[in-house]
Amino acid sequence: MKKLQTTLFLLLFIQISFGQKLNIINNQAIQFSIKKEKDTINFVLIDTNLDEIKPIFLFCQGSLPMPLFVKPATENIWMIGGGITNFDINEIKKNYHLIVISMPKTPVIVDEKHLNKSYCYIPSGEEPDEFDKEYVKADFLENYEYRAEKVLNFLRKQKWVDNSKLIVAGHSQGSKVATLIALNNKKVTHLGLFGANPFGRIDQNIRNYRKEAERKEITWEKANEYIENTYQMYRESYNKEALKDNPNLLAWKSFSRPLLNDWLQIKIPTYLAYGTNDIASDLCDLVPLFYIQNAKDNLTYKRYLNLEHNFFEVNEDGNANYENEHWKEVMNEFIKWTKK
Repeated sequence: MKKLQTTLFLLLFIQISFGQKLNIINNQAIQFSIKKEKDTINFVLIDTNLDEIKPIFLFCQGSLPMPLFVKPATENIWMIGGGITNFDINEIKKNYHLIVISMPKTPVIVDEKHLNKSYCYIPSGEEPDEFDKEYVKADFLENYEYRAEKVLNFLRKQKWVDNSKLIVAGHSQGSKVATLIALNNKKVTHLGLFGANPFGRIDQNIRNYRKEAERKEITWEKANEYIENTYQMYRESYNKEALKDNPNLLAWKSFSRPLLNDWLQIKIPTYLAYGTNDIASDLCDLVPLFYIQNAKDNLTYKRYLNLEHNFFEVNEDGNANYENEHWKEVMNEFIKWTKK
């Protein structure tokens, strides 16, 4: 009898562990959901099976409420994936389980009719510039870190995850999220920063107004006016009453946190990649100076010449040349670095 009970228990265990039906999207990814009291955290593993045990590569996407998948009216579903379609996904999958978390209050799959021209999710097609109000309230740095931690806690318990290594990387706004995760999560072993602004977010607006005045695109009087207006907007982001009236200010407040101080506290290997024609990353050229001053040697940096924020080449007129992109090269160099 005891032997029979043991056999039944093992069969039940196997069914629970391996018999669950996976939510596979477009034969490209498996969707997972973690339900919390006020939020459901959706994320995808870019694979269709869980046969291999590999470390996690968490990629933190940039800003804006883009879905992970788009469902056109007449064509097949296709993947945005937070920008990972620009990468050599198969190269990443050789060594890692690639994970992307859906943006807060944004469906994983969205009908194309609910996207604006920038592929952002909009509840109403009549208001193409109005994001979901719940997304706006949830769009702040600490929330992204919280959501990522819940996902990493879940993944750490899975039998198909190798916990000896944990790669966290992010692009643009995602670099801020990746920074905070690495700062507070001691399980992270490698940090990747792409198109990052070491001084936060809002400073690039001020620098851009100065550059426009220097190029004589606007007058210095106009630049001065814009800069003062930026100061005022930032002051309002620290005013509780103003935040109630305009929750958009919350993102400006949280994402304008300077990253450099955080980077200098992080002890794990850190990789910084940026294009020289990227206004957001202009000040990355100064970052090695701070590491030298603080006797830190855990920074590897890669400066990509004449590339912009998304690693496209830049024409003589200053515009991006979308025929010449370098994301695969940039990301593959990072992947090689993580294996050293």
